[in-house]
Parts: sequence; structure tokens; C-alpha cells
Amino acid sequence: MYHPLFNNPEIKDWICEIGRRVYTKGFAAANDGNISYRVGEDEVLCSPTMICKGFMKPDDICMVDLKGNQLAGVKKRTSEILLHLAIMEHRPDVKAVVHCHPPHATAFAVAREAIPQCVLPEIEVFMGEVPLAPYETPGGQKFADTVLPFLKSTNTIILTNHGTVSFGKTLEEAYWKTEILDAYCRILILSKEIGGLTYLDERESRELLDLKKKLGFDDPRFHMEDCDLCGNSAFREGYSEMNAPAPQTKAFEAPPSYPGYLQQPSANGGQAGIGNMDALVKAITDEVIAALKAS
Repeated sequence: MYHPLFNNPEIKDWICEIGRRVYTKGFAAANDGNISYRVGEDEVLCSPTMICKGFMKPDDICMVDLKGNQLAGVKKRTSEILLHLAIMEHRPDVKAVVHCHPPHATAFAVAREAIPQCVLPEIEVFMGEVPLAPYETPGGQKFADTVLPFLKSTNTIILTNHGTVSFGKTLEEAYWKTEILDAYCRILILSKEIGGLTYLDERESRELLDLKKKLGFDDPRFHMEDCDLCGNSAFREGYSEMNAPAPQTKAFEAPPSYPGYLQQPSANGGQAGIGNMDALVKAITDEVIAALKAS
């Protein structure tokens, strides 16, 4: 089959390059994982099924339409392409999708453990909360649909009992999200071995969110009036929509509960994180009273 957009050597080379990175990092054993890039309004280049991502060649790449029909390519397209296409269809800004099984992040997927927040500044600014899509048998449309309620406010999703999917405007950007997430999950697991997590305090967490806003990054916590800064609550509507329980923190000490991040004007006329003032005043009052009683 001939298609004019199929002749795209640069993107094919990039898909192979990301495949090599995924395989070299140990994010995809044997023929695990799949990679895709949207090259037209209804055309997507993707990795084929049953191939090791570390040894792909440009001639192995396939082309499909947004419904999953194969348009070009000698080999059969990946069986999990519907996941990629669902993301692209609901997020027109997304051109690249990477799905694989990074071991540390997948450990959280298997344990169904919430990814702790308010721990590392880089994660707060560049990633934020990572939702866990509920489990479905991989490959079908039901599996693809599990990510839909979470697409609006993230570029990285953990697939319960399966792996991860990350996406962005370029293949390298999509891959970076996976690498950052797995590195963070490894740090979390190692920290547990030497004593557990030390969470950022409320001031530090709010400063990071203010920095995130200044840098132009979005965060679900910017738009919620009743959101616990560190409590993995930003995607609760998504879990409710899927009739799935929100992931809980079981392996780690629960994060401190800070007042929600509300959208109210700051003193300089901009937007700043201002919590539930009644709750904050009560907390401070309680501390003062306790200190007076102890003195």
C-alpha cells in the first residue's frame, strides 16, 4: 500500500531511536511496549506488533488511521494502538505517545499504590499528580477508554497492573515523561528502604505551585476549590467517572493534609495559592492554645 505521508524517514528514525532508549533502559522486555507519532489529520505512524523495540528499523514502521485501520507497512501494527489513538483524538495537541513497562513505575501499578506528591521539586513543577487508570484487558477499546477521564490535566498515566503511557508534542518529550516517572518511583522505593519520605511543608509546596504557574505549566490543583495539595485528590472526578477507587498511600506514611489550593488574587494582582483560610486559622489557633497549655 502506498500513502504519501508514509514516506517520512525523520519520524521513522525517531520512533526507532525512542525504541532503542526504551529497550536500553529496561522499560520494555522482549517485544513489550509501543510507540506512535501523528503525521497527518488522520494518519499515525506506529511500531509494529511482535518486535523488540531495541532493534526496530525504519522499514518496520506501520501507518494507521485514527480508527486503527492499517494504511501502510509490511508488518502488522501494534495491537495496543487504540490506546494511542484515543489519546490523540481527545488531545489534539498530542502528536507522540510512548507506552512501556518501566519497572519501578510498574511496581506502583501492580501494587495500585498512589504516587506520593510534595516530595521532589522537579516532580511538582514538571509532572504533578500521576493518576492510575483502572485495569482493563489490554488491546481493546475498553482498555483505551480507561485513560479518557484523566487526559485533560496530565501527560503521564499509570496503567493499573500493566505499565505506563506518556505523551506530548514530540517523541522525545513523551519518552522523557516516562524516564522522569520511573526515576522518581525508584527514588521513592529506595527512600522507603532507608527510613521513609520527608514531605515538603505547606510553604514549600505552595511556592513550587506558584513557580509552576509562573513557568506557564498547568496543574489540576489550580482549578479546584477543595483540593488537598499533597493528597492525590486532583483526579477524583476521573476515578468517580470510571467507578474506580482512587489509589491510596499504603506503602508510605500518608502525606500531611494541607488546605486546598484556591484561585484567589495575590497582593501583587496575580494569582496565588491561598488555602481554606478558616481551616488555616483554626490550625494555627489550635497550635497556639496547645503551646500555652504546655507552658
